[in-house]
Amino acid sequence: MRRSRGRVAIARDCVLGWALALAAADAVLAQGYPAKPVTIICDAAAGSTPDVDTRFMAEGLGKIWGQQVITANHPGAGGSIGARAAAEAAPDGYTLYMPSLATFIAQSGAAPNLPLQLPRDFTAIGFTAANPMFFAVSPSLGITTLPELIALARKRPGEISYATTGVGRLSHLTGELLQMRADIKLLLVPYSGGPARAVSDVANGRVDFIIEGYSGLAGSIKSGLLKPIAVAAAERLSDFPDVPTVAETIADFAASGWQVMVAPVGTPDAIIQKVGVDLRKVVDDPEIKQKLGRLGSYTNHMTPAEALAYVQSEQSRWRPVLEKIAAKAKSD
Repeated sequence: MRRSRGRVAIARDCVLGWALALAAADAVLAQGYPAKPVTIICDAAAGSTPDVDTRFMAEGLGKIWGQQVITANHPGAGGSIGARAAAEAAPDGYTLYMPSLATFIAQSGAAPNLPLQLPRDFTAIGFTAANPMFFAVSPSLGITTLPELIALARKRPGEISYATTGVGRLSHLTGELLQMRADIKLLLVPYSGGPARAVSDVANGRVDFIIEGYSGLAGSIKSGLLKPIAVAAAERLSDFPDVPTVAETIADFAASGWQVMVAPVGTPDAIIQKVGVDLRKVVDDPEIKQKLGRLGSYTNHMTPAEALAYVQSEQSRWRPVLEKIAAKAKSD
């Protein structure tokens, strides 16, 4: 028995020794990280709200690290192209990933390898920013408020069209949520490759309105080509005090995009923790907060554990909308 206990103790000490050695190696690795340029993959098109947020994070981290941080856009297939590129990257901290909400929320089967699941597919690093969805119309439509838009949709069921940046993206899910909550029927017009063409078609009256983050609409709103009639935030935004919330018309209505930075599974924990600490510095930077706020994005730091819990709660919150979309697709 004594000999058996001795063997157990030796085995236990060996395992503990290996664990301590690995932890020490990870710590040494993190101390020298990053020793070369880092790439952050964005699964949305250039010029979109997720792309803008990713570039702000890349710029901020680059300043802290003294290394180039490159934003690599891999749009298409509902986000699965970017997800695949990130998943296939070496888990060494030199490829990070900023998937958009839709990549986590996407209806299962809508695109290959989606929706993403944490911690199965990637390791959470931290939350970066939320961007409430804006509803904007062309002045030629002749309406200036969300209640007027809803009333028009009730008079012309299935005829009032809305532009989105793709099927399964948050703009699409927000439109479906509006139809559910307002008891109206709209015509979906999805676009790919970013918001530019969608914005142009709405401004020219070919599509009635658009749902998108503010950064994708900013130029057209400032020039008067589009008019924002509502924002799907919990309360009016300090940067846009004259834009009513959707909740002022439909109680408790909220829809915001968000970005969570993640890394391939297997990335050393010491690097995850280091990037998380540095990401928080960027997210809390007053200048970045101000710049993103003007673009309708609002930063909020979270620990890896908090970011994981947030993603999982959002997946549950949007499930009824996804089920409604799936049921509609079967009936069409």
